[in-house]
Amino acid sequence: MFAARVLRQRSIAAPIPPQQSIPRKQGFRFSQGQSRARSGRDPPKPGPRWRTFEDSQSSAGKGQGTGPGGHRPQYSRFSRFNDLRTLWLTSQAFRYGTGLAVVGGGGFYVFNLETVAVSGRRRFNIYSPEAERNDAKGFYEHTLHEFEGQMLPPWHPSSKLVQKVLDRLIPHSGLHNLDWQIHVIDDPNEKNAFVIPGGKVFVFSGLLPICDGEDGLAAVLGHEIAHNAAHHTAERMSSMFLASIGVWGVSLLLNLDPYWADAVFKFGYTMPGSRKMESEADYLGLLIMAESCYNPDGALQFWRRMEKAGGADPPQLLSTHPSDRSRIGKIEAWLPEARTKREMSDCGGMLGYGSYQSSVNGFTFLTLLLVNDFREVTQGSGAWRDVW
Repeated sequence: MFAARVLRQRSIAAPIPPQQSIPRKQGFRFSQGQSRARSGRDPPKPGPRWRTFEDSQSSAGKGQGTGPGGHRPQYSRFSRFNDLRTLWLTSQAFRYGTGLAVVGGGGFYVFNLETVAVSGRRRFNIYSPEAERNDAKGFYEHTLHEFEGQMLPPWHPSSKLVQKVLDRLIPHSGLHNLDWQIHVIDDPNEKNAFVIPGGKVFVFSGLLPICDGEDGLAAVLGHEIAHNAAHHTAERMSSMFLASIGVWGVSLLLNLDPYWADAVFKFGYTMPGSRKMESEADYLGLLIMAESCYNPDGALQFWRRMEKAGGADPPQLLSTHPSDRSRIGKIEAWLPEARTKREMSDCGGMLGYGSYQSSVNGFTFLTLLLVNDFREVTQGSGAWRDVW
């Protein structure tokens, strides 16, 4: 009876439907390798995972970007890095050579570190002062040739003013043994000055109105003298040497275009170093002018006038010089030290000399008045020519 009931349930159960084929998705296509595998041909060969930028550009709009032979080649820069990584893991000689180069380069860098006097800044420098001056001789001759016909003569009032201020600054710079020469370039539109190692100073006439007197000019010349005293030209050439090695290494390691590698070192190493040197020259120059009994507040007033005359500055990160606003802020912080430096110097004697000179000038003026009166009295007899 139980068996009859089971048979009856099986007979009334729903029949099993026949197997239906799975519909293929619209637009879907097997790749060439998959179709070969399904048809019994050679199985597809797996290619590299990455493709180059050129491959993806050439295959735009065609579905897949593949390189020659249907493969997707890797980026060449990753391939270069992987090659070096493979050498490091598999070659003991490569590891020893790399380690020796790193240790040797680091030792060379540390051996050529030095401390800048007064500021105490540590820097990398491979040029001696003699080599710095010898390399600058050609640049000095080139500059004289470039501005030939624009140099003001030594007896010009502007040249005499620059010479007067320079003569007062040099004894307090520690560089009195150099052959200092000043050149004033007649260019009213250029507001600039620079120094060439060996004591060759160039000032454009367009900067003199902004200096507005000896104190402002002392700030400019003190800055240029400080560049010479701190041997910033030698440091700049040393930085270029170090950056060239870095550009070569990065280009080789990452297979990077040297242009981009140079840009990385320019904005990340060379320009920040140049801004440090400019700030250091501002600081040293401020102390030099204060010790020479010039008013250090004149440097602050000069940069404020320079900020108004210069207009908008480029972003400081894109410049080799600090912005005028940044310079003003730093000089304000250095002024108390500069004022103390001036008070500790022998400026009282110079002030006494100034008072004495004023008295002499007054006496001379009175003497000329008396002589003039005497000339008027004796004018009719011709005795003036005999007395004078």
